[in-house]
Amino acid sequence: MKTVLLAGGRGVRLRPLTYSIPKPLLPVGERPILEEIIERLKAFGLDDLIMAVGYRAELIETYFRDGSQLGVHIEYSRETEPLGTAGPLALVRARWGATAAATDSLLVMNGDLLTDLDMRALIDFHERGGHDLTMVTREYQLRHPFGVVQLDGDRITGIVEKPAVTDNVNAGIYVFRWSTLDLIPEGSPYELPDLINTAAASGHRVVAYPFSGPWLAIDRIEQLEEAARLVGLPRP
Repeated sequence: MKTVLLAGGRGVRLRPLTYSIPKPLLPVGERPILEEIIERLKAFGLDDLIMAVGYRAELIETYFRDGSQLGVHIEYSRETEPLGTAGPLALVRARWGATAAATDSLLVMNGDLLTDLDMRALIDFHERGGHDLTMVTREYQLRHPFGVVQLDGDRITGIVEKPAVTDNVNAGIYVFRWSTLDLIPEGSPYELPDLINTAAASGHRVVAYPFSGPWLAIDRIEQLEEAARLVGLPRP
């Protein structure tokens, strides 16, 4: 089974660090983010990897080469212009889909995530259910900074001080049936939320896989310190 690591973004929120180094190569602990991800995937037997690269792709390709030094197999899909978060998957479909689509699912994850999610349990859930697209979700609580006034017309019926709202959010990890990638238009930027909405609206079976364990998407400089702590998570 192939796994796509989305590693082509510019890491704007991590500037100035990412002016010269792509975000997946930023160190957490003693190794780059992406190397830590690869080691965790390998522990689940997921060693056939495609890196979707773009910004500073040559640095990522030079560092990881074919992956043999890490005990995995790595191929690269390089975008020549930004294609959004889903557009690179059209390139993957065009190059590898014909040989893989008959039997395999496709695991896709962002190249800046640290988690102890059981990837094999996720894949088994997707395949047993015959789903077209499974997205890992997490609960996220957002606390309102003010007291919220409850009104009936202009009459105040109550006030709730700084209430919290809990939503389910996208955790950046997916399993696709290969045919679902046919929904992505070729050659133009396209985002994963658009793909998910299109798949759901067109009758594809799109389901959530809730996860509440350790998880971190590295978007800001201060999160690198937290990421260094998370690399101490026990591997499977």
